[in-house]
Amino acid sequence: MASTYSNPPQTSGSPERSLTKNYDDDVYSSSSHESHASLRKPLSSFDDEDLDLEDGFERPHKAKSWWSWKDIMTVRGRRKASLGVEGYRDLNSHATRLLEDVYAARRRRKRNWYNYCIFSGISGLTILALLLVLNLILGLATLIWTSDFDHVLQNWGQPGTGTEDLEWYPTDFTRDILPIPCHSHNDYWRRVPLFSALRAGCTGVEADVWLFDNELYVGHNTASLTRNRTFTSLYIDPLVKILQDANPSSDFYNGTSHGVFDVDPGQTLTLLVDLKTSGAETWPWVLKQVQPLRDAGWLSFVENDTLHTRPITLVGTGNTPFDVLTANSPYRDAFFDAPLDTMWEARRITAEMANWPTFDDGLPGERLDEDEGSAEEKLPTSSSETQDLGQGFSGTLPDTQFNASNSYYASVSFGKAVGRIWRGRLSPRQMKIIRGQIRGAHRRGLKARYWDLPAWPLGLRNHVWDVLVKEGVDYLNVDDLRGASRQAW
Repeated sequence: MASTYSNPPQTSGSPERSLTKNYDDDVYSSSSHESHASLRKPLSSFDDEDLDLEDGFERPHKAKSWWSWKDIMTVRGRRKASLGVEGYRDLNSHATRLLEDVYAARRRRKRNWYNYCIFSGISGLTILALLLVLNLILGLATLIWTSDFDHVLQNWGQPGTGTEDLEWYPTDFTRDILPIPCHSHNDYWRRVPLFSALRAGCTGVEADVWLFDNELYVGHNTASLTRNRTFTSLYIDPLVKILQDANPSSDFYNGTSHGVFDVDPGQTLTLLVDLKTSGAETWPWVLKQVQPLRDAGWLSFVENDTLHTRPITLVGTGNTPFDVLTANSPYRDAFFDAPLDTMWEARRITAEMANWPTFDDGLPGERLDEDEGSAEEKLPTSSSETQDLGQGFSGTLPDTQFNASNSYYASVSFGKAVGRIWRGRLSPRQMKIIRGQIRGAHRRGLKARYWDLPAWPLGLRNHVWDVLVKEGVDYLNVDDLRGASRQAW
């Protein structure tokens, strides 16, 4: 100790030995021991700003994480020698106060952070609530104080507004509807038949009709038939009203050529009538009930083998007899739904294609068993033998020729003609079948259409839709009108 510290200055009235003894006692006093213990905290816990010690107090090297006893004694001895006993005691109390200030500052910082988070959250919620209240007030204000323009809109067409007799656009019903090549399959299922299809832009609708008590009723089966759901009430009368509004008699226009779509007046609407009862008895009633459309000149017709397209094109399918439909050769305003699967044509015939079956209902490359017997023995010899055989075959013969003068659609079941789809994509062979059938229909001047398309999963359905549209199918047979209208065709 003697070699470390220099002798403190003498004080009056106190011998050196007594001063030294007091000094030694002070070294080991309890208060000094507590101060030393507090100084042994790690240096990393102190900030340079907090430990702003007086000049002459040597700071230990920052690489040391703890103050050793030797360091404390060295600093204490040097400071004691320079300040004296009383000054050194003041130094101890000063260091203690610095440490207390450090801990107090840390506690204040922690408390301030908590307060910042709490008050910031409260302030943000308060501002958001004020904005919501302001928005509500502005919304109510717009209902109370309306502009002159809003007043005109609310009273459009009323007397005294300058817009008398301008309630509706003259051809208002379909003024903003873009027609798309879709066929509303089983259209009578819709909540609002015909109008739902037109609103979606479909250019074809379908009605299943049944003949009972000299009246045509519309429904999928006899259990769904009601007295008020007739072919006339659901389709003929609404079409007459729509076309009357689309073809007004005025100083500027007095014709009958405008179709149901105001955006495309030349687009015809296909009215497909699927006969469920006997075709020979039911078809004359269909021709009778479309008489209002015929009288107004709104039915497409063939005269002297020349096709004249009008707003409505009537097509018979199901049990519609081909021979009865085509009996009147010079003039016809109804057309047949021909069998698409009999029209397959290839750009060039290969040996593989020559052995293909007419349809594929199994695994890719798998052929179905053929019935026994000679094909010539099964061929009908008169149209009466083929009555009520269903779509594309009723009233036909093996040598019947389908063309634009007697038919409009060329349709077939997708599952029957193309087969099942495996692995979620059409196979190359199925693509060749589709292309060949569409090619054959177009060469005959007919509109290709596939019904019984896969509806689920949606990814597969959309894939089939996309392929058929790209390959040139003329009418996409759909049940989901909204899904079809939202596609980017």
